[in-house]
Amino acid sequence: MNERLTIALLQIAPGCTLEENLQKGRQACGQAKKKGADIALFPEMWSNGYQLYDSPAEVWKEQAIPADGAFVQVFRRLARELDMAIGITLLERWPGGPRNTLVLIDRRGRVCLTYAKVHTCDFDVERHLTPGEAFPVAELDTACGPVRVGAMICYDREFPESARLLMLQGAELILVPNACPMEINRLSQLRARAYENMLAIATCNYPAAVPDCNGGSTVFDGVAYLPEQQDSRDTCILQAGGEEGVYTASLDLAMLRRYRAAEMQGDTYRRPQLYGLLTEQCQKPPFLRPYPRR
Repeated sequence: MNERLTIALLQIAPGCTLEENLQKGRQACGQAKKKGADIALFPEMWSNGYQLYDSPAEVWKEQAIPADGAFVQVFRRLARELDMAIGITLLERWPGGPRNTLVLIDRRGRVCLTYAKVHTCDFDVERHLTPGEAFPVAELDTACGPVRVGAMICYDREFPESARLLMLQGAELILVPNACPMEINRLSQLRARAYENMLAIATCNYPAAVPDCNGGSTVFDGVAYLPEQQDSRDTCILQAGGEEGVYTASLDLAMLRRYRAAEMQGDTYRRPQLYGLLTEQCQKPPFLRPYPRR
């Protein structure tokens, strides 16, 4: 069995309407399939192009759509037609306020994972969103066999706990839809999350033509050391430029699994009995801010 998983990052600019994004998204998925993709991932909140800043919350709340509605159904059918998994993103209609959501559809057209952004950007307009409450992991059926997949969305990556919880549930690959500038420090976060958890992280951003974005979609395979190499290796196997496009990377699952079975990161030598402070609810200076969710 081939153990190379091809991941396509759809670094594309949104249109002005849901229908435009639907059609452009379909075309991008077709391009991904022609490039041999097993999984195609969209940037954050593709259904409305993450357009939260140009109108009052009451207006963009009306753009929220159901996760089981017509928009997602189109991509379910497309995934089945293309025999390719699709990670579609949307502003999801939800009681009390919309959610920032990823729906992962397998190559048979089945929804295998629905993830809502846990760490909403409450210092800005995302405080009007309903945050997710869990980091689920699903077994994704691929031509390479089953792959354990989880998700983070943009700001989630800034909290080490996000990736750690996914690792502890057996995630081998984390999908990260994104909508912000991917500069050196954010890229370093992704590299660190992949390294410390011994897993792959694929991030899809909007291109530089989109305000406050710059492309730079990446895949880090998480494999820092190989027996035949004296020094550590670069875990970045793809970093796109700022241009719009469909970018692919081939993830060597066999190499990743051998590495996870032998090296010392991840859950190997953790001492969780000492980490109780991480789950305390109190918030102390200098980190006090408005709109805390605790």
